[in-house]
This record gives sequence, C-alpha cells and structure tokens, in this order.
Amino acid sequence: MLVHGGLEDASIWRLVIPRLQHEGYPVVAFANPLRSLGIDVAYLRSVLDGIEGPVILVSHAYGGAVITQAGDDPKVKGLVYAASPMPAVGECLKDCLERFPGFDFASSVNVTRYTLPDGTSGAYSLVRADKFRALLAADVPEGELALMMATQRPLDLAAISERLTSAAWTSKPTWQIRPLQDSVFPVEEWKLEAARANSNVIEVNSSHAVPITCPDVVVDVIGQAAQFLSGSGVPRMRGQ
Repeated sequence: MLVHGGLEDASIWRLVIPRLQHEGYPVVAFANPLRSLGIDVAYLRSVLDGIEGPVILVSHAYGGAVITQAGDDPKVKGLVYAASPMPAVGECLKDCLERFPGFDFASSVNVTRYTLPDGTSGAYSLVRADKFRALLAADVPEGELALMMATQRPLDLAAISERLTSAAWTSKPTWQIRPLQDSVFPVEEWKLEAARANSNVIEVNSSHAVPITCPDVVVDVIGQAAQFLSGSGVPRMRGQ
C-alpha cells in the first residue's frame, strides 16, 4: 500500500508502481485526502479493511504520519518510510519539520483560508511556484518537475498540526529511506527518528522527491521488507 504525502497525489509513485507490478507485488496507491490526520487515517483504515492478507505500508512525506497511526492494524506487518517522517505519540508533523534548524517551510508556501457550509473555517497550503524546485525537487528532471507542479494538491493545515495517538513503529519493523539532500526535513531529524524506531536505514543522495529520483531503491527496499517479513531474508542496515 503506497501512501503519498501532502502537496502531491498518487502520481508521485508513477515510477515505483510498474516496477513493483513487474516484480509480482499487488499494489494499491492510496488516495490520501489531505484533510486532517484523523480523517486521513480513518480513510486509510477503511481501505485496509477491504484488503486480504498481510500489508506493507509505504509512505512519502506527510504520508509517514498517516501510516504511523494507521499501521496498528493487525494485517500491517511492516512500514517503509521514503523521505517520510515517523512522528511519536503526542507529536505532529509540524514538530518533525521544526525540531532542528533547516529550510524555512513556512516561507515557501502560500496559505489560503476557507469557510465550509456549516460556518467552520480552516486553511490549506500550496508551495509557491518560485520555491517548488528548491523545496521539493532540486534534482528532478524538468519534465517530471512540471508534472509534480501541475498535480500539486492543497494540504490542510490540520494535517500537520494534529497530534498522533498511536505509533506503529514502536512494535513493528521499519525501513527508512533517508535522503541526504532533503530541503524539507534536516538529516538530524531523520537520524533521530530512525534511532528511536530502530529502523533499517538506506541512505540516498537525493532531494525530498525520493519516489521520483530513486524508484529502484524504493522497490528494492520494499523487496527487502517483504523478504524479511516472510522469514526469507535479513534486513540490510547502513547509514545509522
């Protein structure tokens, strides 16, 4: 189950999906609502309910918060985080963005407020066009960058401020694909999260857009996870 992050849709997995299918894996690319952590987790759990057999949850970006909380489903056997945070119980995505000095995410997005029919209001963010490459896709080819920008989806601010009430990485094996050139999350954040989750770490010299820049690595790590969880392999760990 592939879970995309904020500011994007499931097309972020477009280079990963055919590779996984070629390897014989059944694949579902989850359409993340990006409304709030609670809504997004509830929706993912409803999709998991319709799947038979064991599941590996794979996330990019904000999708890490979603799979961390939804991963307590018994059929979820492992979690793969591709440039994707692993918040702890009581933390929110905003904490992961701001714990260490790094790129100023707030100055890279435009925030728009909205009012719902019932009178309640909220706000969502979109990355500024002039900041998109530097923030999310510094090493992405022009054609792929244009597609990422055209398919950008608004991320509700509730999604990054709502705190987790459970964390599947405390009881299930995890794999972290750690991008060393990420402008969104500092490397120090990746290291902290991997250490406390006892993750299997694979480092890549990539921007935040790991599913686009390193699809073969993502598929390889999913394969490692599948082999280990089936009892036929041992996780390879490096970079911790």
